[in-house]
Amino acid sequence: MFELRRLRLLHELALRGTIAEVAASLSYSPSTVSQQLALLEREAGVPLLEPDGRRVRLTPQGRMLAAHAARALELDESARAALSAHSGLETVRMSAMPTAAETIVPTALTLLAARVPHLRVELSELPPEESLFELSARRFDLVIAEQYPGHTRELRQGVVHELLGEDPIRIVMPPDEEPASLWDLRHRAWIMEPADTAARLWAVQQCRAAGFEPDVRYEASDLTAHIRLIAAGRAVGMLPDLIWGDVPSGMTLAELPGSPVREVFTAVRESAEADEAVDLVRSALAEAFAAHRRVAP
Repeated sequence: MFELRRLRLLHELALRGTIAEVAASLSYSPSTVSQQLALLEREAGVPLLEPDGRRVRLTPQGRMLAAHAARALELDESARAALSAHSGLETVRMSAMPTAAETIVPTALTLLAARVPHLRVELSELPPEESLFELSARRFDLVIAEQYPGHTRELRQGVVHELLGEDPIRIVMPPDEEPASLWDLRHRAWIMEPADTAARLWAVQQCRAAGFEPDVRYEASDLTAHIRLIAAGRAVGMLPDLIWGDVPSGMTLAELPGSPVREVFTAVRESAEADEAVDLVRSALAEAFAAHRRVAP
């Protein structure tokens, strides 16, 4: 019999690629991970790892066992969910992008506290690029993420997406300015999210479609920094309505060509879809999003 803990290490290695990253994600030392994988290799009776420079990689047998490990972990998750539902000790580990964590999540948690007070929800605030990967690695049970027009998120095997709703994106300018078009702002300094994010790629494409290359002078993942720099008159930007919560922005907002919206969605593993606790959280998030008041320009 294979030990499930060692199978998880193999599964993590298949996802993350290095023993160091596996160790960091699970709070183990690299030597502990190596020792446990060596024991798993003995149990399997075939080579699971082979040298790859200073690192190791999975052999064909290792990749095969890693695929079986993923299915074993799914069965374990389903069994634990069924037992938790009867014990009244359910916990849902959730990750949310910042705009959702600051707006719809508090409302959803209030709804859940009134309906299922025994349900424990743990929250981490992470960008979608990271949280969707960690969902596959079983760090989270549920993720709130987004995707921009023409930039569909990777469809990972064993992960199911469910739309919460659409969130308009608008040009944001300092409060004392009149609304302007993208072309009118071609000579302005811009603030955008980091270069490797879907939001940044999408925003740059909007400027290029309007006929200019934006002067991205400021870069920040925290959208509060965007708002403050814009309010100070140092930049202009593009932000989703969800960032304002239920409070009027106080900024000058203008429509983008075509009035684009981003899709806000939840993602869960297929093995957790039947989990009653996860379903309760998804329902509360959908209700919270529907109740959110859009802020018109």
